[in-house]
Amino acid sequence: MTGGEMFEASHPGLITRLIETRKLIRKFNDLPPENLEEQRTLLGSLLGSVGKNFHFNQPFRCDYGSNIHIGDNFFANFNLTILDEAEVRMGDNVFIGPNVSIYTACHPVDDERSNQALEWAEPVTIGNSVWIGGGVTVVPGVTIGDRVVIGAGSVVTRDIPSDTVAAGNPARVIKRL
Repeated sequence: MTGGEMFEASHPGLITRLIETRKLIRKFNDLPPENLEEQRTLLGSLLGSVGKNFHFNQPFRCDYGSNIHIGDNFFANFNLTILDEAEVRMGDNVFIGPNVSIYTACHPVDDERSNQALEWAEPVTIGNSVWIGGGVTVVPGVTIGDRVVIGAGSVVTRDIPSDTVAAGNPARVIKRL
């Protein structure tokens, strides 16, 4: 799955992992907002790796969790959704606005393979010192460079180079920093 090969999304082993992750996510989302230490401990056990000083506003959703890696000084606002069939790597000083979605899952467009629940995944990489505005969608296979701002409501469908501001649907560079 994480190697970019086609896989059966309805495989019983994957369904079991999804259910186990959803149980942990539900537990996280049900914790009192003031219980920050237990929130961090739970997410630290779920995510692939975490840096120092991270915070996720509730609710948060993901598929597996173990394919998500965050650096130091990470902040996610309400309703972050990460479909992490492939790795999602985020550097240091990443700040994510509300209602952001990051996807790695890809689906065939032909009905024969689609009806077999076949899919593949492509990783997403987000560099250091990145601000992602509210309502942004990041699609599979995208790399966002360092020192980037993504404007609210954007749909990031291609790589965004370092030292830029990007916005729109599809997102495009509108300013060099």
